[in-house]
Amino acid sequence: MRRIAVTVPLVLAALAVLFTGAVPASAATGQVLLAATFPKTTTAKLVTNEYAYRNPRRTDRVVSPTWEMTSGSLFALAGNAWTGKVDNGRPDATSAKATNSAVFRMRSRTSTYGDVSVTTGLAVSRLTTTASTPRQNWDGVHLWLRYRSEFSLYAVSVARRDGVVVIKKKCAGGPSNDGTYYTLRQVKGVPIPLGAWRTVAASARNNPNGTVTLTASVGGKVVTTATDAGIGCAAIRAAGRVGVRGDNTEFRFTKLTVTAL
Repeated sequence: MRRIAVTVPLVLAALAVLFTGAVPASAATGQVLLAATFPKTTTAKLVTNEYAYRNPRRTDRVVSPTWEMTSGSLFALAGNAWTGKVDNGRPDATSAKATNSAVFRMRSRTSTYGDVSVTTGLAVSRLTTTASTPRQNWDGVHLWLRYRSEFSLYAVSVARRDGVVVIKKKCAGGPSNDGTYYTLRQVKGVPIPLGAWRTVAASARNNPNGTVTLTASVGGKVVTTATDAGIGCAAIRAAGRVGVRGDNTEFRFTKLTVTAL
């Protein structure tokens, strides 16, 4: 029987990916893992919506190879992604009569993003309310990192109604859709310039001591940094999905890039 030699470094690298979910060593720092663009249409074109997610066997659903919408609708318009007009109605196959984008939840199909930075251009058109989604201070746009499930993720708020940039972690169990959010760090005084484009970004990186360091950037500058040492639940060191969340907000975003750290 032929014996296969395995070096210690290879074993350690494999264990690192298995237990931490970090980007494999083959992904060099700065390597672009995803560069999602959107068609340069003159009229709004549906990319995908919650109807497609909730009706996997329907032949009329519109599916994206890159994104899933667990709530709301994702359109392409003039080379940008767009929420469509925000409402709380139930979308059909094409979101022709309703979008439900008052609760906008977009996540990547790929779930292997560990030590990465997520960057996009963002323009908020307006903040809204509906009968089922009353005004909240945290209305706005948030980037997801290490999205393991709807109960386990990091959320970085880059454009909130109250002008606060926040890094949060969601743990299983609690009042927020069966989970609890824990604030890791927040900074006040970063209002939304309605209609203006800004570059926003969030990153997560594992540390040798078992913690995770996260950053929030607005306008091309790091606004705040947090280190999760296990607040509320264990630090989320395994890889997961990335995504964009919106609440009571009509907005557009440009090419979304995921880069290895």
